[in-house]
Amino acid sequence: MGRDRMPGRDTPRAGFRKSTYGDGGEGCVEAATLSAARLVRDSKDPDGPTPAFTPAAWASFLDEVKRGRFDLA
Repeated sequence: MGRDRMPGRDTPRAGFRKSTYGDGGEGCVEAATLSAARLVRDSKDPDGPTPAFTPAAWASFLDEVKRGRFDLA
């Protein structure tokens, strides 16, 4: 049996886009927008786990990233 996926999510056709902040290679995060969810995955493992977030949770996360909350330096 393959890895668990959220039911009803056609992730291969979700239109994943690589992060513009990635290294341009395979070490990137990819994101896709569906009507009721935002999906993310590791570009090195496109068949792996694909967490889903509500649009509000995703927007909140992006806001915190832009504010530098997760910066390592």
